Amino acid sequence: MQGPLDLSHHVSTSPKNRKQSVIKGFYKYFSTPDIVNLAGGLPNASFFPFETLEASVAMPQRFTPTPNYPPGLEDAQRPVVETPIGEQSSSQAHELSRVLVPRIADPTDIPRMIDLTSALQYGTAQGYPALASFLRSFTRENMHPNVPYAGGPEIILTCGNTDGFMKALQLLSNEWSESKDWIRDREGLLVEEFAYMNAIQAAAPRGLQIVPVGMDREGMRRDGPGGLLDVLKNWDENKGKRPHLMYTVPVGHNPTSGTLSVQRRRELYQLCQEYDIIIIEDDPYWYLQYPSAIASERARGKDVPDPGSVASEGWKSSGYEFLDSLVPSYLCFDTDGRVIRLDTFSKTIAPGCRLGWITAQPKFTEGIYHLTETSTQQPSGFVQSIVAKMMIGPQGLDDGGRGGDAQSGGWAADGWVRWLEGLRGVYERRMQTMCTILEEGKYLVQSSRGLAERGQDRFGSTESWDVVDKVKMFDFVWPTGGMFVWLEINLASHPLYGKIPSSKLSHALWIHLTTRPHLVLVAPGNIFSPTEEIAKNKGHRFYRLCFAAVEEEEVKVTTRKFCEGISRFWAKKESRDMVQTTAEDECRVM
Repeated sequence: MQGPLDLSHHVSTSPKNRKQSVIKGFYKYFSTPDIVNLAGGLPNASFFPFETLEASVAMPQRFTPTPNYPPGLEDAQRPVVETPIGEQSSSQAHELSRVLVPRIADPTDIPRMIDLTSALQYGTAQGYPALASFLRSFTRENMHPNVPYAGGPEIILTCGNTDGFMKALQLLSNEWSESKDWIRDREGLLVEEFAYMNAIQAAAPRGLQIVPVGMDREGMRRDGPGGLLDVLKNWDENKGKRPHLMYTVPVGHNPTSGTLSVQRRRELYQLCQEYDIIIIEDDPYWYLQYPSAIASERARGKDVPDPGSVASEGWKSSGYEFLDSLVPSYLCFDTDGRVIRLDTFSKTIAPGCRLGWITAQPKFTEGIYHLTETSTQQPSGFVQSIVAKMMIGPQGLDDGGRGGDAQSGGWAADGWVRWLEGLRGVYERRMQTMCTILEEGKYLVQSSRGLAERGQDRFGSTESWDVVDKVKMFDFVWPTGGMFVWLEINLASHPLYGKIPSSKLSHALWIHLTTRPHLVLVAPGNIFSPTEEIAKNKGHRFYRLCFAAVEEEEVKVTTRKFCEGISRFWAKKESRDMVQTTAEDECRVM
């Protein structure tokens, strides 16, 4: 096994000139026992006004998991792995544990030490040592034990994936200005043709050319018109440099909810090798993969391929059946070290934590380390310490916090995986609820009486009969991950199609759904369109529905209201019915 390639030619000008912070270089001495620090400009920790930080936290068994291999999926290659923590019991469902971060902890075990004196002080850009150490071990040994380059990846903590993405852009792209720079120097960013717009809005002000790549139900396509091969092979140098960066959300894609299969990842990675492209893998929904969606579509007669997993590939096990059942990261194919992976606690603990981490080859994490030293420095000490205490647990008998486990220990890797299994379960059940109702409501069923009720038909029969006409108002693909359903409106089946521009018709429907008695707000596809051309030609045909944010019973009620609202909109047959709705808020959505 060889080490990762030297890809330093991709590093932008500013980071190449950036040196280690001179002041931060002293920090490695701070943990030396009995040393007296007169070097750094640190405030005195005894003046911090916080004596303890305390919280009541859930047990990791709070939520019931869903099957890793539901009926209808082939599981012949299912691994034999003992899950360390058993199923939820009724007593554990609402049990709480006490987590307490003291002012000063026992300093004998520095890598595990968790206290406010150290957490609230200036620290290194790597992140709080106890949490960084836990996450590094979990990332390398459990999440991605099959990274195929010597030495494996390193991690660095971030203030969430948006922060991580911005630092990756700073590391790997140069700013470009139309008024100052030659077009030949303009760099590009490859993205899916529908994309998470915060990423686009972060990249565009740097002057990066946003280059959309065609998609199918899985996500980014390799082949066909608009696929990655087509875009790269036929690149026009008059538009600027051929893109050397790719931003992708490969699991539970936002907004389309597709998940790239193992085979597709191999194909795309090989192209990135051929054209020397760095992959920025934004994967906040990795744990939220829904095998039951595939089973549900197969039960309805659709031919849906198996996406693959660590288990099906026969790779080294993570030690957990749940993690082995997931489609693996791009890191597992990364022989070159060209993948920068973004992980976050936003979907697994809370968005307000603003806490995540980057996993990449050491040269890249070193570059991001130096960027962090003179920018965010590290995430909030409050957040890092309480998350670390919940994960790791108490450091000694005198520690008052039980750390998230009934046996006076932290969650550890076992508890964290069990928590993730339960989270996947609650979201997967909501997904099933929404999609089942959408399946039932996507057709408008119309019936009319036959001629026989007004007399004899042409065969002499006097019996009455009905004509049943099914009109498909919308369609969707069951989400294989994430938090969303990506729904395509069949505007061509509306009575006013052709009389009113389709973009205005779609906007009128969007407004209609927000009014009584429906009161349903969905995200229009326009806002996920990375270019104006896509917004104009395709974006208006789609809506994104989120099943994650509301309770399961509310998912049922609201999804039915959504279907009823569309049915009532399809009953509008006069253009004058649309005038009022298309005039309001048009500039916000269209």
